[in-house]
Amino acid sequence: MKANVGSLDKTLRIIAGILLIALAATGYIGVWGWIGVVPLATGLFSFCPLYSLIGIKTCKIP
Repeated sequence: MKANVGSLDKTLRIIAGILLIALAATGYIGVWGWIGVVPLATGLFSFCPLYSLIGIKTCKIP
């Protein structure tokens, strides 16, 4: 698994994921908020399977 998520992209994914999970955990939004696990995981692992499929790479590492 090669990294394909850059630093800004990674930071935004982690923040969005934590925010969605927190909102779902507090009951502010419904169960769909738990979808925040996906951006959180892709941010933490610096790898997005969808980016690989469509050929996008936001990181500068070759």
